[in-house]
Amino acid sequence: MEKFIAEIAQRIIAGGSITPEEAVRLTEAEGSAIYDLFRAATRVKEHFVGNEVHLCSIINAKSGRCAENCAFCAQSSHHTTDAPVYPLVQEDQMVECAKTAETNGSACFGIITSGTTVKGQELEQILAALRRIRKETTILPSCSLGIIDEETALKLKDAGMDTYHHNLETAESFFPNICTTHAYSEDVETVRAVKKAGVKVCSGGIFGMGESAAQRVEMAFTLKELDVDSVPMNFLNPIDGTRLEGAALISAMECLKTIAVYRLILPEKRITICGGREKNLRDLQSWIFFAGANGTMIGNYLTTLGRNVDTDLTMFSDLGLTTVMCAH
Repeated sequence: MEKFIAEIAQRIIAGGSITPEEAVRLTEAEGSAIYDLFRAATRVKEHFVGNEVHLCSIINAKSGRCAENCAFCAQSSHHTTDAPVYPLVQEDQMVECAKTAETNGSACFGIITSGTTVKGQELEQILAALRRIRKETTILPSCSLGIIDEETALKLKDAGMDTYHHNLETAESFFPNICTTHAYSEDVETVRAVKKAGVKVCSGGIFGMGESAAQRVEMAFTLKELDVDSVPMNFLNPIDGTRLEGAALISAMECLKTIAVYRLILPEKRITICGGREKNLRDLQSWIFFAGANGTMIGNYLTTLGRNVDTDLTMFSDLGLTTVMCAH
C-alpha cells in the first residue's frame, strides 16, 4: 500500500489524476499506511494550494419550517427538534455578524437560510445586506439560499456575492435514503446555473449518514465533474428528533482518511472542514490539515455550537499556519 500511495501522489503532482477504483482502495488504508496517505495528501495540498488556511463563518439567517425532508436536518418541518424557528433576520443583523466574522479573521461570511429557495421580499432584503457588507467590510460574502436559477444568481452576484454555497449532501446513488422531497438533479442544476452566472460555487456534503466508501468517492467525482471551487466537508452530528438521531459517529481516523482521499481526487480545490468536527474528530481536530484540508469554519454552525474561536486561532498558531486575510 505504501508504494501504491506514493505512486498516486507523484502522478497527481505531475498533473495526472486518480481513478474512482484507486480512490476506494485508498479508503481501505490501515495501520502505518494511513500515515502514508496523510503524507501524500499533505504533499499534494502544498504543491497545489500551499499551506495557508482559509477561514469562513456563517449566520443562520432564517431557521426552521423547511419543507424538505433531509434525514439529517434539525430544521426540517418533517422532524420535531429543539432547533430555533424564526423568519429572516433584519439586514442590520446580517451586516453586524459579517463585521464580527471579519474581526475574528474569517475571509468569507455566509448568509444561510432554511427552506427550498428564497424569493420576493426576502431576496431583496438579502441583496441589500450584501451591498452593505461589500461597502462596510472587506470580507467576501457568500449565500446559501437553496435551489436557485441563473437569474437569481446574477442578482446576487451584482449585489456583491462572491460565492454561492449549495451542498449535494451525498452521492446520487445514496440521495434517496436522505431526501425525497426534491431530486438530486435539482441540486446539480443549481450548481451549474450558478457557475453559468460566473459565480464561484462551494459544494460538498455530510459524511457518516450510512453511505459506503464508494459512495463518498462517487460524490467527490461528481464535484470534480461540476468543477466546484471549494468543497465543505461535514461529519454527521446526529440531532435528536431527526431520522438520523440514532446514527453512530464515524471514527476520527475515518474522517481524516476521507479528507485525504478528497484532497487526492480534488488536488486544486479548497477543502474546508465544517460541521461535526468537534464531535467526530475531538482531540484530532488539528490533524485535518495533515490530512489535506486547507480551510475550516470557525464560530457556530446552523443549529449547533462550534468551538471557541480563540481556541481555533491558537491551534492555527501552534501548527505554524497562516490564515488567509479578507480582501475584495
